[in-house]
Amino acid sequence: MWVLFALLSAVFAALTTILAKKGLEGVPSNLATAIRTGVVLIMSWLVVFVSGQQGAVGSISGKTWLFLVLSGIATGLSWLCYFYALQVGNANQVAAVDKFSLVITMILAFVLLQEKVTWQSVVGGALITAGTVVLIL
Repeated sequence: MWVLFALLSAVFAALTTILAKKGLEGVPSNLATAIRTGVVLIMSWLVVFVSGQQGAVGSISGKTWLFLVLSGIATGLSWLCYFYALQVGNANQVAAVDKFSLVITMILAFVLLQEKVTWQSVVGGALITAGTVVLIL
C-alpha cells in the first residue's frame, strides 16, 4: 500500500512543479511560496478535522513537537529555495536537482538513523547522482 501512496506523491510532486512554474509568471517566488503554503495549511487542517484527529494534539510529546517544528522550518526553507530556483531555472533541471534530496536523505538515514546500507541503495544512489549531473550539464 505504501508504494501506491509513494507513486501518488510522485505524481502530485510532478504536477506541483509544472503548476508552480506556470503560477510563478509575474509573481515574486516568496509570495508564491506563501500562497502555496497557505493552501497546504488549510488542506492539512481540513483533513485533520474530517478524520477526527484534532484531539491528538494534546498528546504530542515535547520531543515530537521539536522535531516537527524543525521539519517545518526545513520544509519552509526548501520550498522558498525551490520556488526561487523554479522561477529562474528550467523546471526539468530544477526538479532533477531537487530530487537529489533522495540521495542526501539516504546518506542522512544511514548516518543519523543507522538504517542499513545495502548494495541496492548504493547503486540506486549512484545512479540518481549520475542522472542529476547529466541533467544539469
